[in-house]
Amino acid sequence: MGKIKYPKPVKLIVGFIFAQGKIFFQAKEELVKKFGEIDFESPLFSFNYTDYYRKEMGDKLWRKFVSFKRLFDPEKIVSVKLFTNEIEQKFSSGKKRKVNIDPGYLTLSKLVLTTTKNFAHRIYLGKGIYAEVTLRYVKGKGFQPWEWTYPDYRSENYLEVFNSLREKYKKQLEEKDEDGKEGV
Repeated sequence: MGKIKYPKPVKLIVGFIFAQGKIFFQAKEELVKKFGEIDFESPLFSFNYTDYYRKEMGDKLWRKFVSFKRLFDPEKIVSVKLFTNEIEQKFSSGKKRKVNIDPGYLTLSKLVLTTTKNFAHRIYLGKGIYAEVTLRYVKGKGFQPWEWTYPDYRSENYLEVFNSLREKYKKQLEEKDEDGKEGV
């Protein structure tokens, strides 16, 4: 019988898709109140990889990623996705969202995203939330996509963001090991 081994705390990341900067800033502030200080904010990327959100959110969409300084217990990711769904609803107009918020987490070996949509490569976590390993880390190559990885997450810009976040996370783990402090 294998011995139960709990995972290290992970790096909480959130991706936003939006048309209006004001909505992004308001939604981001809600997350800061809940999860604490942001330690990384990506450049603003044009989101033109799919028309999926066009009818709901408009033609000219933007993408931004943030990560949080405090490391996170991966068991809590379901509650994070439920919270981000509440924020999406709060900033909706009728049945149309003004912001799409995709939480997930990063470890040294993978990027995990959460969703409410089931599919063959997704695992049910509970309360209507599923997870998928969107990217895997390959030594010497950095993060690499799978066959199901969304087109935008395959882009060099996004891979650069996640490789950079992996280095930040790695340093945090090293510091944690030195001072013995645990994440959230």
